[in-house]
Amino acid sequence: MDEVIMDQVMYAVHQVVSWVASVAIIFGGIVPYIPQYRDIRRTQNAEGFSTYVCLVLLVANILRILFRFGRYFETPLLWQSIIMIVTMLIMLNLCTSVRMATELNTKRRSFTATDSKDEEIKVPKRLFLDFDWNYFWSWSRFVDYLQCVLAFTVLAAYVTYLLLDSVLFVESLGFLAVFTEAMLGTPQLYCNYQNKSTEGMSIKMVLMWTSGDTFKTVYFLLTQAPMQFWICGLLQVCVDFAILFQVYYYSYYPQKPISHTTHTTSAKAL
Repeated sequence: MDEVIMDQVMYAVHQVVSWVASVAIIFGGIVPYIPQYRDIRRTQNAEGFSTYVCLVLLVANILRILFRFGRYFETPLLWQSIIMIVTMLIMLNLCTSVRMATELNTKRRSFTATDSKDEEIKVPKRLFLDFDWNYFWSWSRFVDYLQCVLAFTVLAAYVTYLLLDSVLFVESLGFLAVFTEAMLGTPQLYCNYQNKSTEGMSIKMVLMWTSGDTFKTVYFLLTQAPMQFWICGLLQVCVDFAILFQVYYYSYYPQKPISHTTHTTSAKAL
């Protein structure tokens, strides 16, 4: 009788742990972007956030979803990708509106010495359908980003459909998806190295990424996710720890400061 009760308790505990882990893996990835979103809305300044973060994460998660058609993986990982895509689109929408408002205000200030009216002030529009590579991912409207994402999704889905029977293509697709996401921290790593400093970087954000990436990698290992997932997860954790090491090193062993007025925006947008 005691053994039956114990088995039931252990089963219940296992179910609760599994549920908590699933919820954490689904929503944990978007947590670092919540304070970033609130900060942009509060300050109406999007200069501290690189929209290329959104580009990389959109590409990585779209490819991951397509990878699932050729190689099954845990459903929470699928929902994680869907939630991340929605989050990045929300971030893009906010950044685009804030950037355009800032450009308009700058234009207005430049006309203060003239009699020009506000309605005569126009900000040049940069559209996706212009296919001008000089303004790629720097468009004036949120709908242009949606058009680009939709075009990429349709093209990638079509190629995946044609080559779905190829094991080499499917495995390469999965590796490309998770490797792209794993490389998000490298621009920040390089930026810190160039500046010989981590000044202006949010250590709290890096700690959140490190804990999240560590949890995610352990989850991959425990759920026996495809090899691409946990290999790139380990790589991502290594990059996070390398950034934390820079924080320690440049704090206790400050280097000769390099003259620069602004910090280069990282791909992780610290």
